[in-house]
Parts: sequence; structure tokens; C-alpha cells
Amino acid sequence: MTQEIRKTATPTWDKAGWRNYPRVQMPDYTDQAALEAVEEQLRRYPPLVFAGEARRLKAQLADVAAGRAFLLQGGDCAESFSEFSADNIRDTFKVILQMAVVLTWGAQLPVVKVGRMAGQFAKPRSAPTETVGGVELPSYRGDIVNGFDFTADARVPDPQRMLSAYTQSAASLNLLRAFSTGGYADMHRVQSWIADFVGGPEAAKYRDIADRIRDAMAFMQAAGVNSDTAHQLSKVDFYTSHEALLLEYEEALARVDTTSGLPVAGSGHMIWIGDRTRQPDGAHVEFARGVQNPIGLKTGPSTTPDDLKVLMQKLNPENESGRLTLIARFGAGKVGDNLPRLIKAVQEEGANVVWSCDPMHGNTIKAASGYKTRPFESVLREVREFFDIHRAEGTIPGGVHFEMTGQDVTECTGGVRAVTDEDLSDRYHTACDPRLNASQSLELAFLVAEELRDRREATAQIQNARAI
Repeated sequence: MTQEIRKTATPTWDKAGWRNYPRVQMPDYTDQAALEAVEEQLRRYPPLVFAGEARRLKAQLADVAAGRAFLLQGGDCAESFSEFSADNIRDTFKVILQMAVVLTWGAQLPVVKVGRMAGQFAKPRSAPTETVGGVELPSYRGDIVNGFDFTADARVPDPQRMLSAYTQSAASLNLLRAFSTGGYADMHRVQSWIADFVGGPEAAKYRDIADRIRDAMAFMQAAGVNSDTAHQLSKVDFYTSHEALLLEYEEALARVDTTSGLPVAGSGHMIWIGDRTRQPDGAHVEFARGVQNPIGLKTGPSTTPDDLKVLMQKLNPENESGRLTLIARFGAGKVGDNLPRLIKAVQEEGANVVWSCDPMHGNTIKAASGYKTRPFESVLREVREFFDIHRAEGTIPGGVHFEMTGQDVTECTGGVRAVTDEDLSDRYHTACDPRLNASQSLELAFLVAEELRDRREATAQIQNARAI
């Protein structure tokens, strides 16, 4: 549709309209006056991201949907006020860059890089309360809502925390933009980091891929293509995303784009709706349907084909390519039972979507040590099943979505630098769910790259056979 026609549909939506719909997974603030004061203050603040950036991401996601690019989305399960530092931002950004280079080699395609950063503060919970030592308190819902400490005072929802989340997000974005364009993301620098990873004996099996990347860089250098002659080698496009869970915050930062006259979520380049908040007639879907940003939709085992069809119509009525990303989260061993029926629903509607794999949320278990963890092998198995199903269905596996960090944590078991159940207590720092550490994240990128390479080579063989 043309931009003029799209404008006529916008007045049926209002950024505060979600308040008239059923709300779930959101706090009940006890001080309404304090909440309204914070909302008013946020409405006066500048947006964290801009409409042109969101449009550029949407265009790149359209390439992903068409098989001309690959999506890498990753970052913290839940960002933390106490863990906030320039070093943590840098280290996570660094690992995402390394993963992207390895995936680029495997797919022979550009990689769209989207961080779960600068806004991923709110978390849905399976129960409204938790009990420790016989004491029952409200569940921790992320630093933007309440405190992690298990005390009555800490667990009271505090609207002032939204201002802290905004400030931290603004600072994070400032640093990420500097890293993205200021030379830190130089391709040659990233290639040297990858070489460091495969230098150890544990990761030697990935050295062949690293050597091929090094040889390609050396060839470009010899041909005169370097950071000085090709500016794109020294900078990257990097976008932010988060689950749009706390709608008071989202509404306050929503703006009207002066260029198009259309509403935009100013809290992040891409927002997504979680598996627990995707009710077709719910508040979260109502808010997300009206903003022009790319939207993610988590799809799990309980997603029915009929619900998915309704959600696709509500969230992307114009069937705009790059607008909607379906983030599949089933659990290892369950992809074959669930993904084909959802692919069929998409095909029946003729819908333009990006298919992405979240292999984290369906693979959470409780270790014998009592810690919540995710086995690396289960994560990898789900990714491989995701690729296998798409290969069988003739559809495009567009991306991957990981909860990860650049820190050397011990939260997920397995990997070449094996973390065992007994190791979990060493550096278990997550505010919510277990994350892949830097080594596990990069190893997973190598393994996904091999899947992408195999898929690319199999496709080439089919095309060559048809040509003959």
C-alpha cells in the first residue's frame, strides 16, 4: 500500500488504546499519582531511537524474509541496573560482532545484527508470587518494575524505575552507536578476536573456518579493499530490541514520525510480544499493532494456527515484508511437532514473515545443583531441528535469537570449554534466566554457520541439477 493509504488506517489506533484491553504480566502500581508523574516525565524525554532507524531495520528484515540476509538477535535475558557498565556493553557487542562474521561466512549473506539491549528490563513470570523459606512475596519482574532482593520493600512495583531504565538505555545506545561507527567494529579487528578463540586446543575444530575467514580478509587486503578504502569494513549497523511488556513505558515513549506522520515506538528499534502476552484481543497486541517498528512475535507449542492467522492479520494487515518476525520457541525434540503446522498457516495466508529460532526458552531445566540452566546440546539440537524442518518445507530459516552475554559466566552447561552442573555456582550472575557465555555463543555461531553452509551448498546443487 502507499503511504497515503496507510495513513488513513492509523486514526483507528491510539497509543493509549491498550488500556481498554485485558492486560497480563504487568504490575499493579499502588501509587497512581507517582505513576502518572513518571509517565508525564517520560513523555517529555526524547525518544531513544528514531523512525528512520526503524525503517532501515525493517528494510533489512525484508531482505531476511526473502533469503537475502540472515538475522542474529542476542543479548541479556534481563538487563540489570547493578550489572550496568561500559565493559559489559562492550563485551556483549564484541561477541555479537564475532558471531555475525562467522555467520556471514556460513550464509554468504549480510547478517542483520539486533541486540537484546538498551531496553530489555521487564520479564514475564510463570507465577505472580514466589515463596522462599516459607515467605511469599511478589515475583521479581525485572529492574524496570521492582527489585531483585527478596524483601517486601524491594518487590513493591516502583514507577521511578522506569526513569532509571530510560537513563541506562540512553547511555547504552550512546556507547553502542560509538562502537558501531567509531572503528571498534572494524572487520579486521573482529577477525583477530575470532583467531584468538580458535587458538586454544578446545576450539581447534573450528580453526578451518577461522582460517578461511582470515584468508578472505587477506585477499581483500591484497586487493586494496581495507578499512580506509571500504568504509563499510570499519562500521556496522546495530539495532536494539526488547520485549514490549511494560506498556506504560512503551506508550510514554511512542512518538509520531514527522516524516511519515505515523506512530513509532521510541523505546527500541524492534519490539516483540512474548509467548505469555500474545492474546489476539490483549493489550500488548493492541499496542504493537499501531506502531511502525518491526515487530517480533514469540510462537510456542500453545500457538494455534488460527490464533497465528489472527495475529498476523492484526500485526501486519498490509502484509509488509520485514514488519513481522515469528520467533519460534518450542524446545529440543518438539520442533517437528509444532513448526510445520505454523509454517502451513503462514503459507495458507500468503504472509510475509521472517522465521527466527529461539532455542533458549524451551530448553530450561533445573540442574541437580538446584540452579536453573540450559544445556548447550539442547540449544544446538533445537537450532538444527529448526533448519531441518525449513529445509523439508522449502521455507527460509531466517535467523536465530539467543540469550547470551559477553561475560565469562557459568549459567548454561556444556560447550567446548565445558561448564558442568558443579560449575554453575562459580559465576551465576543472571537476573533471571541462564545465558550462554562468550565462548558458548561463539561456538554456537560456528555450528550454525556450518548449517548455513550446508544449506547453501545443497541449494546450489539443486539449482545446478535443474539447470542441466
